[in-house]
Amino acid sequence: MKNKENEKYVKAGLTGAIVIAVGLLLFFFIYRFAVVRAAWRFILRSMRPFIYGGIMAYLLAPFCGRMEKRLGKLSKKKDSRWVNGVAILLSLLLMAGVVWLLFKLILPQVWKSVAAMVNDFPQKSQEIEEWLLRLLKSRPETASAMEGFYDQIIERIQRYLDNELVPTLHSWAERAGSHLFEILSITKDLLIGLLISSYYLANRRRLGGQARLIFHSMVPCEWAERIRLEFRFADRMFNGFFRGKLLDSLIVGVICLIGTYAMGISSAMLISLIIGITNIIPVFGPFIGAVPCAVLLLMESPMKCLYFVIFIFILQQIDGNFIGPKILGGSIGLSGFWVMFAILLFGGLWGIVGMIIGVPLFAVIYDIFRQIVFQRLHARGDEDVVSEYVDTFHPGVTEEEIPMFVKPRETITPEHTHEHAHAAPEK
Repeated sequence: MKNKENEKYVKAGLTGAIVIAVGLLLFFFIYRFAVVRAAWRFILRSMRPFIYGGIMAYLLAPFCGRMEKRLGKLSKKKDSRWVNGVAILLSLLLMAGVVWLLFKLILPQVWKSVAAMVNDFPQKSQEIEEWLLRLLKSRPETASAMEGFYDQIIERIQRYLDNELVPTLHSWAERAGSHLFEILSITKDLLIGLLISSYYLANRRRLGGQARLIFHSMVPCEWAERIRLEFRFADRMFNGFFRGKLLDSLIVGVICLIGTYAMGISSAMLISLIIGITNIIPVFGPFIGAVPCAVLLLMESPMKCLYFVIFIFILQQIDGNFIGPKILGGSIGLSGFWVMFAILLFGGLWGIVGMIIGVPLFAVIYDIFRQIVFQRLHARGDEDVVSEYVDTFHPGVTEEEIPMFVKPRETITPEHTHEHAHAAPEK
């Protein structure tokens, strides 16, 4: 009896100590937030090569896996080491080829277009001003009404150039040395990250097995297996989305390049690069890229700007209705409303990066919440509610496809998780 009372007091003391420790940590975090943020930034900067290497390895892992399967068919030995080494080498050569193509073919053209626009800016602005004056003179009925408005626009543009744009350009020029040092530092981290990515690719199965052991050692077997399945789903969701979006953006960029060259636009490469990159952002990406490109073309030729806007509108309709659905298919599984919600939510939190990763991230969160809801309904025996939902909103779903909507992706039993928990990781 006395031992139970002592045990109760010990547990209460430990709970109080943990609460006090967490409170002190929270107080230190709030009171010394600047120090914590600086330490976090230092850690991220130090870990940058490993982060870059992990991103490269994640993007190259599907290609590396396919190469291993194809080369494995040619190898007489089942686990030949040269298969893994050649597959990793081909993957790194693929990434090096993409980087070389970017620096050799695309960036010089982009730099040439930017330099030409900077040199032609005064002349083009004068031509636009003269064009607006001729337009107003050709319409006497609107000239008097627009005269004051036109003067205000010119005054605001001049004020912006004198007070904001020119000082900003001067500050950028003054900080060119620090920017150059930062670019060199990032380049060094990318090169180191490329080497680290080869280690990730060579040991990805072993690292996955070790992570699985860690999960099973920290949480119950059933929960560890559920977490593993959810990570597999998230990997499939992110991988499918980014691979599909990159291919879709590449196709859109190439079509835009052909169209802008056909229209005789001098900065076709720069515009196509902007359209292709911003197309990675769902829904809003085409508009984000088209607006600055249209402004640049307005300085070159108002008619070319009009043709470009019409061309981009048609291109995005084709991409949204034909190219995108063919490539991405149903890989996300979200309705248009939730896609818009995810973009606005994560875009407001993390900016452009949030808009890019928001859709697959929200798809994973949505799937976790869906799993919880339907598992609780099945546990309570509310099969009628589930069946009514499926019949109403998924009438064409077959019996084999129903589990992906309303049931867990895999039935997990204690024996099943116990067997996997003691399985040796792959080497």
